[in-house]
Amino acid sequence: MDKFYGFDLGDAESAIAVYDKNNPGIPEVLTICDARSIITAYALLRNGDVLIGESACYDPDAVERKIRFKSRFLVDPAASRDIKGFAAGVLGELYLAGNLIKGEDTCFYIGCPAGWNKGAREDYRSIFEKNGYPPSRVISESRAALVSACQSKHLQVGYDILNRPVLVVDIGSSTTDFAYIMGGREVELQTGGEVFLGGGIMDEILLEESIKNSPDAKKIRKVFAETDAWKSYCEFAARKLKEQYFSDPEYWKKNDCMRNIVLKPGILGTKITLRVNEKTADAMLNQKVERLGNKSFKEVFIESLRQAKGAISEKEPELLFLTGGVSKLAQISEWCREIFPDAIVITGAEPEFSVARGLAYCGKIDDELREFKEEVERLVTSSTVEKLVAGHTDELYQAALDRLIEPILRNVALPAIQRWRNGEIARLGDMDNVLKEDIDAYLHTDEARSLIAKAVSSWLKNISFELEEHTMPICVKHNVPYSALNLTTYLSFSDIDFGVSTKNLFAVEEITWLIDTIVSIIVGLLCGGGGVAMIANGAPGIIAGAIVSLAVLALGKEQMQKGILKLNLPKPIRKAFPMRLFESRFERIGDQIKESVFANLEKDKDEEITGRLVREISDQIENCLIKMAEVVEIPIG
Repeated sequence: MDKFYGFDLGDAESAIAVYDKNNPGIPEVLTICDARSIITAYALLRNGDVLIGESACYDPDAVERKIRFKSRFLVDPAASRDIKGFAAGVLGELYLAGNLIKGEDTCFYIGCPAGWNKGAREDYRSIFEKNGYPPSRVISESRAALVSACQSKHLQVGYDILNRPVLVVDIGSSTTDFAYIMGGREVELQTGGEVFLGGGIMDEILLEESIKNSPDAKKIRKVFAETDAWKSYCEFAARKLKEQYFSDPEYWKKNDCMRNIVLKPGILGTKITLRVNEKTADAMLNQKVERLGNKSFKEVFIESLRQAKGAISEKEPELLFLTGGVSKLAQISEWCREIFPDAIVITGAEPEFSVARGLAYCGKIDDELREFKEEVERLVTSSTVEKLVAGHTDELYQAALDRLIEPILRNVALPAIQRWRNGEIARLGDMDNVLKEDIDAYLHTDEARSLIAKAVSSWLKNISFELEEHTMPICVKHNVPYSALNLTTYLSFSDIDFGVSTKNLFAVEEITWLIDTIVSIIVGLLCGGGGVAMIANGAPGIIAGAIVSLAVLALGKEQMQKGILKLNLPKPIRKAFPMRLFESRFERIGDQIKESVFANLEKDKDEEITGRLVREISDQIENCLIKMAEVVEIPIG
């Protein structure tokens, strides 16, 4: 896409910014109805035309006026219609001014409070879709504000802090929005993220104080009763005056901070004077308001900070980022430091435009993410992963067998010897088949599967180092952390909603062809050529020794070996060989068995099964890369 529009539709004011890929830089805040920040109001005129912004508040031809509708979206179904009307007017102004051209490859990013759930966000997005907007996405306004600050480099915040917890406090006209961001990802707060407290409360107090001090108080209240839009317009003017005062209260101690507004131009004598001084400033912050449960703005704001703090189950924020017009008040920063004494508190520049710019930046970031995913897809569809796995299959077999040999000797071979001693296995010649069945059964146990899983996990970590040679350049190009496509990181952490089952990567059936090799080597090393070693090598007992000696004299060594395998020895003779003898021999021959199996690995392995194993492992690694790419969020800094 070529352009990304950020639409910050606020309850009191709105702004739109655009990021143009062909002219990269800070997103441009567009002028709509001769203003960069317009009043969120629309009016339907007698002739059917729609007005938006300041003129909608007082145009005499209006038959219907609507203001402050966004704050009612979650509780009043009629608010959707009002939002649609205003959004339609904005879209028309964009086309009329040439700021938006039909047919352009573009997208709109529209802000909403962090506390809105997925259903509310989708309902909100559909309003713009039905209005004929280009493809649209709904993004948290809090996150957008932080994106704006970091992308514009206004904050001296590096990736170190963005990998740590941040609390964004967005103080709007009607709500205060909290968003906890960890490692660049937004984490939902249990409070819902939104508190119904905004700077509008202070605007109302300022306006009420101004009415009380006016000789035209009755006339003013009559105009407000007849036209809500005029009241909204005066609150908007009070808001601007309030921000002007709090930006430099020391200056205004010696100068008049005031503004005169003529209500209903043409009607003589209806005028209101807005004035801010130390007394009204204190009232705006500390006067108790019935709508706030007889609490002041200060009390409710501090209380909401404490609630947000209590809702954070992870690390406390190391950075508090404040945005919204009220955030410039020095008292706001002081209250934040009171509740979060160890955090850095930062206020954004031009807070009235930070969300709109941040939303436009989100479009840019999403476009980069799309290109990132396309490159990952190209890597996956190539033969790179399959070749990498094929070059390390012997290591996988070795890793699995290295963990399995000793448990097989301990859990299969020794019990089989004990059964032979007890007479449950008649002849030594039967040991081969017994071991084959028992080893196969053991390899299907949870214990064996767990050992294989550990071997595969260890092997995958080695594979990941070579895979990084292919994934790291993709991450570097798109400013994505290396860990995003690192299998080692994946195996160590579970912040991805999907898991690679190491048990499935290397199924038991894929090593059963090695059972014959393992059995023959175990039996050979135990029995020393048909049973002689097991019976004669260090075996105690005069009777056993005599039998072996007589057999050798009577039959010769070769015939004795064949015969003794078929011999059903009496139980007393079998018992003459203590288990510690076999246990000691197993300890000595464990490494020999591993070496013998490894030596026969290349010669004996089944190429068809190995080929299937390579394909299955490659497919799962590739699927893992795709899954990891899907949840990647390019850092917002």
